[in-house]
Parts: sequence; C-alpha cells; structure tokens
Amino acid sequence: MASATEDGAAAARDAGALAEPTERVGRGWTAALSLANGGIWVGWFGPIQILLALQAAELHPAGMSKETLLAWVTGVGAAVSLVANPFFGALSDRTAGRFGRRTPWIAAGTVGGAAGLVLLSGADSVAALLGGWCLVQLALNAAFAAVTAAVPDRVPYGRRGWVGGWLGLAQMLGVVAGTGLATAAGGITAGYLACAAFTVLAAVPYLLLGRDLPLARRPPFTWRGFARGFWIRPRAYPDLGWAWLTRFLINLGNAVALLYLLYYLRDVLHYGGEDGKPEDGVLTLTAVNAVMVLVTVVVGGIWSDRTGRRKPFVLWSGVLIAAATGLLAFWQTWAGAVTAAVLLGIGFGVFTAVDFALMTQVLPAAADRGKDLGVINIANALPQVLAPAIAAPIVTHLGGYSVLYTVAALLGLAGAVLVHRIHGVD
Repeated sequence: MASATEDGAAAARDAGALAEPTERVGRGWTAALSLANGGIWVGWFGPIQILLALQAAELHPAGMSKETLLAWVTGVGAAVSLVANPFFGALSDRTAGRFGRRTPWIAAGTVGGAAGLVLLSGADSVAALLGGWCLVQLALNAAFAAVTAAVPDRVPYGRRGWVGGWLGLAQMLGVVAGTGLATAAGGITAGYLACAAFTVLAAVPYLLLGRDLPLARRPPFTWRGFARGFWIRPRAYPDLGWAWLTRFLINLGNAVALLYLLYYLRDVLHYGGEDGKPEDGVLTLTAVNAVMVLVTVVVGGIWSDRTGRRKPFVLWSGVLIAAATGLLAFWQTWAGAVTAAVLLGIGFGVFTAVDFALMTQVLPAAADRGKDLGVINIANALPQVLAPAIAAPIVTHLGGYSVLYTVAALLGLAGAVLVHRIHGVD
C-alpha cells in the first residue's frame, strides 16, 4: 500500500510538472530568468562582435585571411551549437531530482561557458582559439536550452508574448553589454574575463529563486528512442515545420549580414579614418540597435498577447529586418548604417518576442519541451554554420558587400512571407 501511495504521489507530481501552466508567473521570476538569459548572450556576443575578430586578425596563419579564419572558428562553433542545444534540451527533459529539470543545466552551462571564455583569454594559437570557442558554445547552449524550456513549463499561452519580450530585451542588453565589456575592458584577455564573470553572476538569482518544477521519476530510456526523438516529422506537425523554416531564413539573413560588420565598417565605410577603431563603430551601431529593441520588444510582446495574434507581427518584423540589411547594400555610408541599425532594432525587437511565443504554441508534446525547443533553436544555430560558407565567397569572389547584403535581405524576406503557411496559430 505504501508503494502504491508513493507511486501515486510521484505520478501526480510528474503530471503537475508536465501540465500546461495556468497560473501567471511573478515579475521576480521573469526578471531572474531574463537576467540569466542576458548573461548567456554576454558570453556569446562579446566574443562574436569583437574579441574573436581581433584574435583572428592576430593569429591567422600565412595563406589564410583573417576573414577566413573567423569564418572557420564561428562556423565550427555554430556546428557545436547545432548539436548541443537539442541534446541538452532532451537531457533536461529527463532530469529528475529536487532541483528540477532546468536549474541544474543552467548552473552547469553558465559555469562551463565561463571556463571556455577564460581559456579563450589566453589563446595563442588557432587550435586554442577553436577549442575554447567550441567549449563556450557547448556549455552556454546547455544553459540556453534550459532557459527557453522554462517558459512553456511555467508560463500560460496568453502571457508568453510578455515573457518573450522580456527575454528578448535581456538578449539585446546582453549583446550590448558583451560588446561593451569586450571594447572597454582594456584588451582581449580582460574582455574575456569580464564576459566570463558577468555570465556566471547573471545566473545566480534564477538559481536561487527559480523554483523549478521537478520530476519525481526519470522517464524510461533507450538510446534508440532517445536518438529517434530528435526527428520531428514535418508532415505530422506542419505548423512546427513552417515556423522552423520562417525562423531559420530570417536568422540566416541576419547572420550573413552581421558576420563581417567589423570589416564592413573598416574596409568599406572606412569608419574613423586611418586612426579610427572600427570596433567603436560596432559598439555604436549595437547601442542604436539596442535602444530600438528596448522600445519595441516588450511592447510588441504585450500587443501580440492582447490581440491574440502572432503571424502579422512576425511577417512585418521580418520585412523590416530585410529592409535594414538591404540598406547596407545600397546606402554604404555611416548614415545608412545607423538607419539600418534603427530599422533592424524595431524589427528584431518585435520578432524576438512574438516569434518565440509562436514557437511555444506549436510544440508537439509537454514531456519533450526542452528537446523540441532545442530542435527549434537549430534554426538559430544552423544559420551561424551556413553564414560563413555563404558570406566568405561572396565577399572575396562574387561581388563584395553589396551582393552580400542583397542576398541577406532576400533570405529574410522569404522567411517573413512563409509565416502565412502556419495554420494553427493566428
């Protein structure tokens, strides 16, 4: 009788953890999760925006340009991200214990990511640069998979635009903070160490206050079933397939556009003249972009929640993102770059909040939220793999930056239009 009672209690706890949430989360929970998310983006974008490019310029071997080395490092790191996000999302779905499913992976991922940043701070070879960045991507994707899965675990449908807006706001502030720390810390080593410290400290409030919902029992496991779970059949779940493709194309256009921004400012716009620092221009554009995201990301999420609609917001934000990258192709001045940053901030702010809410509404099963969101997040990581393969030959052999940004705009526009193929979400 005791065993049956215990089994019944465990089953009830598991049902509660997997049920669709109905109670609103508090502002403290949203703030703590958003801060942890922002710390992850600091760990990614301090290197991506500034530090990796500076190291590539110092470490590229004879016969390989800095652009090619940067493309290889970021591309291989993104390939690691491609695998790590759904893998750790699936592991978090299966994690049982008193600390819940997501919290242990947020803790381990942020600490591991910080360790990778510390390794990068002393990288003195191409191998060390590549290995350190792969560790950062592996660990921070474990944390990111858990952070995103916490939203459908705890937030009702009608509030996900609002929470997604705050997560998007934290993401952009993380990009700005990472870029600022990398620029102002006083060198490559100090920049990495500052980003590492911020990443860890930002996760602490959620680890202390998150109150993750625990599973009482670990689900049955087979390697075959675990591996097969990563394939989500588009014919069985067409809305998820179209939503994935929409996100993939818009992110691919954005990744192609941003990969060589530092070099675009220096080599095309000649930002600052001979004595100028193009990384200061990157920081300025990032700040302008962030201000516009600040204005739109939470408002866009709330507006979407109130109207009960997602697709129109995704469509028009995608159109604005495409227009911004198109400006970089045809208006190659500092004023054009600033205008593009404004449009990109407006579009990306709304897209970040509302597309995330849309994605959580097309998930197939509550028990696989972490894994399924990890598969969806491949639409964020795969563009980082493909962008160097697309951008490098265009810049060096097929017409330069005008062609590069035209291609980026067309990719983003195609993604925006395809959102109309989703039928289960308005």
